[in-house]
Order: sequence, then C-alpha cells, then structure tokens
Amino acid sequence: VQLQASGGGLVQPGGSLRLSCAASGFIFRFNAMKWYRQAPGKQRELVATSTAGGMTNYADSVKGRFTISRDNAKSTVYLEMNSLKPEDTGVYYCNTVLRNEDFWGKGTQVTVSS
Repeated sequence: VQLQASGGGLVQPGGSLRLSCAASGFIFRFNAMKWYRQAPGKQRELVATSTAGGMTNYADSVKGRFTISRDNAKSTVYLEMNSLKPEDTGVYYCNTVLRNEDFWGKGTQVTVSS
C-alpha cells in the first residue's frame, strides 16, 4: 500500500489550497479514505472522511471550508481547502485502513501565514 500526498505549501489567511493523495496497492474504490492533520505540539486529528459509498464527514473546525472528494478511476482523494486560517497550519496526511491496519502517506506541509 502506498499513499502519496501532495499540494501543500505556504498560503495567506483566507487563501485556498488543494491537496491530492494518490493511492496504490489496494482496491481504492472499496476503501474509505481520510485526511488527518497534525499541528506542531499537538496530536494528529481527523479532518475529513470519504467513504467507499460516497458519504463524507468533516471535523467541526473545517465544516463549510474544506471539501473531500475522490476519483476512483485515478485512485486519488482530494482535499479542497478554502478560507484557510492560521490554525489550519500543520502536516496533512492521507490514511486508509485495510484489515484493521492503518496506512499513512508521508504527509504534506500546509502553512497559513501572512
């Protein structure tokens, strides 16, 4: 299983970024995909979930600003982030679970600062 996240960067408050996570090594369309983030000195937190059935769920802190989507043909999950705030700063990881085992991508840094 490989998960390769990309798309992070430095953005000003109020700006937007789109993260991508390319997956391989499993049948993507059968798996829920998640985005987590970890801010400096804090625990990793779940940001958004996309189920195999197409349902989505978000942390309260990002509802209305972030959108998770997936392209099963490309085995890729996306996280569209709008109206970014400094507190959105952190390393963003994509995740999936197979046979009760967590798999993580390398993470991509998002920094929101003026």
